[in-house]
Amino acid sequence: MNFTNLFSNINPKEVLSNLPDAVFVIDLDGRIVWTNDKAAIIFETKNSELKNMNFDEFVANGTELAQKSYSKKNSVVTGAFTPDGKEFFVEMNAKKYVEQYFITIRDVTAMTNVLTIAERTGRLNKEKNVMFVKLSNEFKSPVQSIIGFSQALMDGMGGKINDKQEKYVKIIHKNSSELLYFMDKFLEFAQAESSLFNCENQTFDLINTIQTIVKNNENILTAKNLTVEYDTEDFNKKAIHNDENAVKIILQNILETSIKLTDVGTISIKVDHPDMDVVKKSGAKIGKASSSLSYVRISISDTGMGLAEAELDGIFEPYTQLDKTHKKTIVRSITLGTAYTMLKRMGGAVWINSEVMKGSTFNIILPIEKEN
Repeated sequence: MNFTNLFSNINPKEVLSNLPDAVFVIDLDGRIVWTNDKAAIIFETKNSELKNMNFDEFVANGTELAQKSYSKKNSVVTGAFTPDGKEFFVEMNAKKYVEQYFITIRDVTAMTNVLTIAERTGRLNKEKNVMFVKLSNEFKSPVQSIIGFSQALMDGMGGKINDKQEKYVKIIHKNSSELLYFMDKFLEFAQAESSLFNCENQTFDLINTIQTIVKNNENILTAKNLTVEYDTEDFNKKAIHNDENAVKIILQNILETSIKLTDVGTISIKVDHPDMDVVKKSGAKIGKASSSLSYVRISISDTGMGLAEAELDGIFEPYTQLDKTHKKTIVRSITLGTAYTMLKRMGGAVWINSEVMKGSTFNIILPIEKEN
């Protein structure tokens, strides 16, 4: 086939006229030389009214942006105006030929509005969380008072109470204690999402930190007759560099979740260096000179009942659990959501493998070296 003869019959202006985008041809001073029909549709006018007008009257800094788009070989987004003053957003690309710019314009108002709303929503969400964190004492103090005074009544500090009164006081104490726990977890999650969360990296002994968290949960482990096993043979670093306080919160939240899922048996904690393929698949941040030794993997496994596939869906995303009626499911996702959010902001990752009747394994990936 002779492609030269094929394309020789094509009229360039006819092609430009039928493009789905608006097309402007302007001279170097910004005077509009020619437009296609799509330009008239987007700018809600006639081609005859566009011709010989200055491009800057319809596109903010249009001539300057055309030169910028041409020189940098990329598109630019700016504001545009119809002759009646209606404002909208456009994406434009420009090519230069002899003494003229050929410009294509696409209306991106809908997309720009979506991005603007998303940005505003994200900012308001962070500001809301900052407010929650700063008012945490105001939220928690009344509940703490209820717990304290109800405990005092049960201890007889207000005088002897009868059996019926004691029953009611115990209900008040139990429910207020559960409320305080929920508030602690909710505010912890709010802080993890807010702008108040900043990694304060330092060097610390990871194994010692893990053992401290386990010891903090000794009472509940003993009550459930659970044993904890450690496997750290494949971890050859004593000290790591990251945010120790954040690591403690992450470990506490995941360990207590694992304990709640287990009524009998063992909690196993394995610490090692993951293969780089595992790190990449996990979604953790990859440094320029990262190797397997740049990361630690902490695997917390239990011999509990495990979770069904339906329960795993959105397990680290509290907002997706709001339609669930089970309170424990929402609290668990808030707890795990805090760990997930913190790890993501620290350059790490977390995921869960679980099978009904066979238990669950939470895997944490954490960068452990100073960034150069």
